[in-house]
Amino acid sequence: MQSPYFTRDHELFRQTVHEFMEKEVVPHADAWEEAGRIPREIWKKMGELGFLGINFPEKYGGAEADFFYSVVFLEEVGRTALGGFAAAVAVQQYMATAHLARVGSEELKQKYLVPSIQGEKVGALAITEPNTGSDVANIQTRAERDGDFYVINGSKTFITNGVYGDFMTLAVKTRPEAREDGISLIVVDRDTPGVSARPLRKIGWHCSDTAELSFDDVRVPVSQRIGEENMGFFYIMESFQLERLVGAITGIGGMEKALEITLKYITEREAFGRPIAKFQVIRHALADMATELEAARQLTYYAAYLCDQGEMFVREASMAKLHTSELGKRLVDTCLQYFGGYGYMEEYPIARMYRDARVGTIAGGTSEIMREIISRIMIDQAKYESVYEKQAAESTAEKTATPETPTAGVTANPEEAPAASAPAATGKPPETVAEIFQTLPRRFRADKAGDYETVIHFDISGKEGGLFTVHIHDGVCEVKEGLHGEPKCVVKTKDKTYRDIELGKANPQMAFMMGKIKVSNVSEMLKFIGLFRPLKDT
Repeated sequence: MQSPYFTRDHELFRQTVHEFMEKEVVPHADAWEEAGRIPREIWKKMGELGFLGINFPEKYGGAEADFFYSVVFLEEVGRTALGGFAAAVAVQQYMATAHLARVGSEELKQKYLVPSIQGEKVGALAITEPNTGSDVANIQTRAERDGDFYVINGSKTFITNGVYGDFMTLAVKTRPEAREDGISLIVVDRDTPGVSARPLRKIGWHCSDTAELSFDDVRVPVSQRIGEENMGFFYIMESFQLERLVGAITGIGGMEKALEITLKYITEREAFGRPIAKFQVIRHALADMATELEAARQLTYYAAYLCDQGEMFVREASMAKLHTSELGKRLVDTCLQYFGGYGYMEEYPIARMYRDARVGTIAGGTSEIMREIISRIMIDQAKYESVYEKQAAESTAEKTATPETPTAGVTANPEEAPAASAPAATGKPPETVAEIFQTLPRRFRADKAGDYETVIHFDISGKEGGLFTVHIHDGVCEVKEGLHGEPKCVVKTKDKTYRDIELGKANPQMAFMMGKIKVSNVSEMLKFIGLFRPLKDT
């Protein structure tokens, strides 16, 4: 079905993600469920491919892509039919690190966001408490100020990634006498003295570790606080919308998979001498399910569109979460029914999907809470504004009001920029595209080239772009401006993309998968890039 939301590049990315999930995740589902955890290696593999930083800034290793790349990714994660895996991945990228990316200090971003995008660290979001549930304003975990430290005491429960994760974004009371005006967010390392975790046994989501956390006089530096003190409640409320939208998207993927395996089964399974797919009652029930799924999909896509446009989407996210989670229970129940007794057997994925689907109407905000939010907007005319955008605007206003001292040595006219040889003369690292290209000969590894020969044309668009030819022959690498000779490969990209990749600020695989780099001969390009040392090593 054609969609106004997805481009060809989105679909190419979908193919890449799908192939990864089918190869690296689906075959291990039973083993991970039995072990009750997801191996570290899978996080690192996803990080290497750029799957864990889709919407984050390129300067931290993300792809800074539009939100529909996340929609593609999350749908394919949902299609693994492994709810625990989907939950753990969603928490890592869209919950535990979301606040860090929006209002975290540069120090915290480098310490937690960057390794999270790389798959080197796994995070948790710790908000829910045993006696509060959805009443976030009434949390009891306290963080009392002691000089340059907070001393934390309390407990959390139902925390995904809480047992085996490396850190948690923790909601605490910094003003005990207040409700929503007294909550702050603090990053706490899992191995900090005084932090303990007890794994919880669940009906479903077996492969994701879920913890009850305890904090006993845990000392954390004040610098670990995310954003402003006592603003945590408002950060949480706004980020809940993304959490709910993410849950709806993975739910769409899961329902798609449930229908897919059910259609396959009823076509192959016979009863009374014919495939059960021929029985009208089954055909019509599944037709109803497919229709409701399509309606849920389009509602969810519209919420994703509003998110991508930077609009407030509280109403649409709540509706999408409510509808997809309630439909998910009914759809998988209907599908399991047509497997008969086999649907009740653990060896069939539909049994796991049945267990996993049940928590959908609870996690991330219950259906009752979703209905209350929608009714407040619809009946009470409740309005919501972005606390993140408000703080960003205030920060910008402050900077604008303060005159800045001009930086020495800045050239006002781009045409007066130093020549490509300037880095060698000044000792400064190369910055422009032309300067970076001139480093290729000294980064070239002749020992690896052997008798390899090639001609690569680079068409770099943008203010700092240009046309470049790289010629490798007789163990030598030559760079010329302009296009020369018959190329074995043509590379097209923008100046910022090329520069960020070379400077280590962007993931090349992700840039390629998202269409930011066009390569006419992928195999030739892979040979080529393997012959050069990274720019940072020169």
